[in-house]
Amino acid sequence: MAGKQARTADGSYSTAWRNASKIILRPGIRMMMRLNWRGQENIPATGPVILAINHLSYMDIFAVALFTDSAGRYPVFLAKSSLFDIPVLGLILRRLGQLPVYRGQADAALVLKQAAQLVAKSSSCVIFYPEATVTRDPDQWPMVAKTGVARLALESDVPVVPIAHWGAQKILPYGSYLPKLLPRKTVQVVAGPPVDLSEFRDQPITNAVLRAATDKIMTEVAALLGGLRGLEPPTEFYHPAVARRKLRQDLRALQDASQAGDEPGTPIP
Repeated sequence: MAGKQARTADGSYSTAWRNASKIILRPGIRMMMRLNWRGQENIPATGPVILAINHLSYMDIFAVALFTDSAGRYPVFLAKSSLFDIPVLGLILRRLGQLPVYRGQADAALVLKQAAQLVAKSSSCVIFYPEATVTRDPDQWPMVAKTGVARLALESDVPVVPIAHWGAQKILPYGSYLPKLLPRKTVQVVAGPPVDLSEFRDQPITNAVLRAATDKIMTEVAALLGGLRGLEPPTEFYHPAVARRKLRQDLRALQDASQAGDEPGTPIP
C-alpha cells in the first residue's frame, strides 16, 4: 500500500494523456454549457497556484476546469485517495497528475501539510473548494469554509486566486442526478487578483490565524459572486450547524408557546 501511495502522490503526469483529455473534454464541456468568463489574467502563467472556488453543483467542476484550461493552466484537483484505488479511474487520475489527499491518517494537519508539499513540488494549478462540499446556504452564497485552503497556502507559500461562478447549479441542481442540458445554459466564471495573505505569513499557524486567512479568502470569493449576481453578499457566512441549532430553538419556542396556549385559563385569541 505504501508503494502505491508513493506512486500516486508525486504529482507526475503523462503529457499524452493530458492532451487526450483536452481533445475529449473541451468540446464536451462546451456542448453542455455556454461560458461567460473573465479575469483569467489573474491566474499566474507558471508556478504553483491555488484556485479557491465556491461550490454550487457537481457540474461546476467542468466549468472551472475549462476556465482554468483556457487560462493556459491544466486543472489539478485534490481528490480523495480512495478514488486512486478504483482500477480504471485511479489509472486515469494518476496519468493526469491529479493529487490525492490521504484522509485516513490521524493527524489532519499532517495530511494537509503533505498536500501543500505536493502542490509546491508539482508547480500545479490546484483547484480547491474551501467549503469542502456544495453550499447549503439557502440563497446559495458561500458558507463557512474549512481552513485547509489557508493552511495549504501558508505552508507552501503559494498564491491563492479567488474564483466565483454562477449558473452551473441550473444545469445540475444539488441533489439531482440528471443534468438539464437543453436549452443550453450560461455559466459565468470570474477570477480576482491573488488574495493578499502577507499579514499572516510570519505568524505562527494557529487556528485563529487559519480562520482569519480563510475568511479573508472566502470574503473575496463572495464579493466576486456578488458581482456576478448583481447582489450584495451577506456580511456573515452561513454555518449549517448554527442554522440547525437556531431551527431547533425556534421549534422549541413554538412548541412551548403552543403548550402554554393549551393550559387551562389561558385566553384563546
